[in-house]
Amino acid sequence: MRNPLAKVVVNMPPSGIRKFFDIVSEMKDAISLGVGEPDFDTPWHVREEGIYSLEKGKTFYTSNAGLKELKQEICNYLKRRFDLEYDYNKETIVTVGGSEAIDIAMRAMLEPGDEVLIPQPCYVSYHPCTVLAGGTPVVIELKGENDFKLTRQELIDAITEKTKILVLAFPNNPTGAIMDYEDLKNIVDVIIEHDLIVISDEIYSELTYDKEHVSIASFPGMKERTIVINGFSKSYAMTGWRLGYAVGPELIIEQMIKIHQFAIMCAPTTSQYAGVEALKNGDSDVAMMRDAYDKRRRYLIHSLRKMGLECFEPFGAFYVFPCIKSLGMTSEEFATKLLQEEKVAVVPGTAFGDCGEGYLRISYAYSIENLKIALERMERFVERYKK
Repeated sequence: MRNPLAKVVVNMPPSGIRKFFDIVSEMKDAISLGVGEPDFDTPWHVREEGIYSLEKGKTFYTSNAGLKELKQEICNYLKRRFDLEYDYNKETIVTVGGSEAIDIAMRAMLEPGDEVLIPQPCYVSYHPCTVLAGGTPVVIELKGENDFKLTRQELIDAITEKTKILVLAFPNNPTGAIMDYEDLKNIVDVIIEHDLIVISDEIYSELTYDKEHVSIASFPGMKERTIVINGFSKSYAMTGWRLGYAVGPELIIEQMIKIHQFAIMCAPTTSQYAGVEALKNGDSDVAMMRDAYDKRRRYLIHSLRKMGLECFEPFGAFYVFPCIKSLGMTSEEFATKLLQEEKVAVVPGTAFGDCGEGYLRISYAYSIENLKIALERMERFVERYKK
């Protein structure tokens, strides 16, 4: 029998995030601080709208690009929150989570050999989606001394004549770094000068602390070269509803819809009706969850620094990225021993790129009670291995 498998898939490593949590699920009294999933229930009024849509028999396919009402609310939301204006009919697509939007954006734009600049550490999907679309990933290693932001010079140094796309994922998973107005302003002219397209993953845009989120698409000359990706999973605690969206130039969105049409058909209908309610009436829910995350964020940073771990202060998302180099272990060794000895699961920084070595991702999308128990265990572990 011939080999039925594609080399490009066989050679692709599995996600580094899930390894430890498959073990945790079968380990008694273990605490996981790694999965990027809110511990809040989806707000009741949003769930109720989903239930109501089922009761009314609204179980049909929607249009490929999504419900008209949802696309209109997405555009209203983007205008209200970030001063971004899009045509709901021509420049908007509803997807199965933000991850599908990343995938079809890559596939709509990349030709073999096109280079995609991927600042790392970052979410695990950008690299494999680039490869599967026939592109060439080019990693830009972000540095702790720069607060894990993409600098102007780092961008300039990475650009070649083959560069087509820049991925910007801020607020960032796993570091919690943000890029504010001045940070983005410093790279806009470079992007325009080199005629780059930006995929701006803004899934954590509602979860920023101290500073409001700024979208790079809001700068002059950037809307026509930016695909903004967002969704409902993080802001509205709707991970299992699998609902996201992308907005951008009609030329690109049209081709993304075509791929979505053949591969997916449409996003889940029930989720789309719930999404309309979330955008219309969910601002107070988002504010409540953001305040809770902020308290956990400050508690976690204080606790990690108290145990002697250097920890960059995150200003977005719900992760911290402490440095464990002082303990003389690799990220994988630390995470493995911590799980085996103290039954606490965290993610090695290397799951988000090689430059994540020496760091861990810890999520604070968990209750203060669970964080307190986990950090007490972690403090025992750190004390045991301190040099």
